Amino acid sequence: MKEGPLLLTPEAAAERLSVGRTTMYGLIASGRIQSVKIGRARRVLATALTEYVSSLTEQPEADG
Repeated sequence: MKEGPLLLTPEAAAERLSVGRTTMYGLIASGRIQSVKIGRARRVLATALTEYVSSLTEQPEADG
């Protein structure tokens, strides 16, 4: 069974979360999604996406 990549470009990570590129870079900059730098390239850990989504379900939603 083939597993997906361990590291994703920010654009690929954004696509997996169905958010825009700017939103993804904002999540990375804020530290809400863990990423690493390899040379000049920024990569998002595939596991960080799962952790981020899990954290969303643990937070109570604010009322309007």
